[in-house]
This record gives sequence, structure tokens and C-alpha cells, in this order.
Amino acid sequence: MSSIEQEGLNIRSITERKLTWFYIEKPTSQEVAFLAQRFHFHPLDLDDVLSRIQRPKIDVYKDYLFIVLHFPVFDKENRITRPSETDIFIGENYVVTVHCTGDLKPLAKFFQECETDKQSRESYLGRSSGFLLYHILDRLVGSCFPILDKVTQNIDDIEDIILTRPIPATVREISLIRRDLISFRRVIHPQIAVIETLEKGEYPFLKEEEEIYFGDIADHIRKIWGGLEDCKEVIDGLADTSNWLTSHRIQEIMRLLTIIMGLLAPPTLIASIYGMNLPLPGGVHTGSLLPLGILLALMAIIAGGIFFYMRHRRYL
Repeated sequence: MSSIEQEGLNIRSITERKLTWFYIEKPTSQEVAFLAQRFHFHPLDLDDVLSRIQRPKIDVYKDYLFIVLHFPVFDKENRITRPSETDIFIGENYVVTVHCTGDLKPLAKFFQECETDKQSRESYLGRSSGFLLYHILDRLVGSCFPILDKVTQNIDDIEDIILTRPIPATVREISLIRRDLISFRRVIHPQIAVIETLEKGEYPFLKEEEEIYFGDIADHIRKIWGGLEDCKEVIDGLADTSNWLTSHRIQEIMRLLTIIMGLLAPPTLIASIYGMNLPLPGGVHTGSLLPLGILLALMAIIAGGIFFYMRHRRYL
């Protein structure tokens, strides 16, 4: 075994028997130049390593594979799951993992485990590059389950709150969970096609049964997607429930206000009539019934006109 760190470069590597794992975080043009000189990878693949807007994909060459994958990383500050890109070159006697942002802790921990623990190193690197790739993907895909469990727990919590004490804050919580869920789904869905390509392909230089090993990874990623689909259905149902409860609450408030306005209407009408500067029966300056009759007739005509107009427009 040997563990080396290239001088002046952000490259670490470990070797067991004939297999070497090169680990790179936050690559620059210097690390890409080293890869071009050491392995003679296709220039377009090396350009993809420096790019931060790559879609998940797998490029197949005669003696190596180039794989671009995204895995979820939860941003606690903004409460959203974001994608973290990992580029992988794999040939018969090497695996190169390029971690573009440096925030995928499962990958870093796995490399450190192989770097420091002899038994793990011999177990994972002592067989073939395909076997090592399987375990790398298994660790990364496995790290998605705790994030999915957290989303599920958040949905369960909001479900209890929304049914016991519907408050305006639940609308914001539902919106945050839906945003996180949408982002999580965007990360996971493109990976399914890439993993299934690995599962169905035949790559002799990997020296492993792709259908068995990568089929296991494909099952896990499909299970995660199924869990996300279930979460989507639940959160959509909770959003509909929240909207219904909010609408019902508004209706109850409007009903109460209508009752209050109905109770206040007669006193308001009497006060309005006797607040006019006209001599009316019972007022300070007692007058005849004629002004009062004219006022009441005018009110009745206006109210009747409005009533018939609303009936004509089918508002009533």
C-alpha cells in the first residue's frame, strides 16, 4: 500500500495491489492537467470536470468510463436540499473521484477509512476497480436515506400540527418542505438512468457482474425515488387540507362579522336618519311626516333597484 499527496496539487491517492484510487476535491486547472498527462482522458471529459453545470451522465470509452453524478446535501441555513457533483473516471486499475464542491462527507469519510484502515483498504481496493466503484456508489446512495427520513419526519410533524391547531405558520412550513422536496427530486431523478446504464452495460475492465452489484444500487435509488413520490403525495394532500382549513376559518370569520353587521345595521340606520339636518317626528325640531316618508321611499327605491339588478345579474 502507498498513500501519496501530489506535490503542489490537491490530489490524494492510495494503492492496494494493482489498483489506485485518486481522490480530488475542488479541482483546478492544475489537477486537470495532471489527469490529462497521467491518463490521457478525453479533453471534453476534462472540461466537464471544471464545469459546475453538468447533468448526470455516463460516457463509455474503450478502456474507461466517465460518470457524472449528483448527490443531495442538505443546506441547514436555507432548509433546502442542494445537489453536489461528483465526477468519476474508472478503468481497469484505477478509480479517480473528483469531488467538485468538497461537501460530500460520505465520500471523504470512505476515502479516509481506506487510507487509514488496512483491513478496509484490502477489502475494498484489493479486488477490482468495479468492486470499489460499487462501494463508493453504495456509500453515496446510502447517505440519501437519512435525508429522506428527515423529510418524512418533517411531513409527519406538520401533519400533527395542521390537524390539531391550524395556524398561519403552517403554511410557511408546508412551503419550505415542498421546496426542499422538489429540489431533492430534481437531484435523484436523473441518477436513475445513469445507474441503470451501469447495471445493464457490459464493461470487461471492471471485472465484476454489473447486473448484480449495480443492480443493487439501482434498487436503492429506485427505493429513494419511491419514497420521494410518497412524500410528494402526502405534502400535496396536506397543502390542500391547509388551504381548506384556511378557507373554512375565513368563512367562519366572515359569518361572525356578518352577524355583527346585521346587529348594528338598525341602530346605524336610525342614527343616520336622525343625524340629518331635517325636522323629523321625534327630533329636536319636530316636523311633519312628509320628509320622513320621502326619505324612506327614496331608500326603498334605491334598495329595490340594487336588489333587482343583482337578481338580473344572477348574483342572488
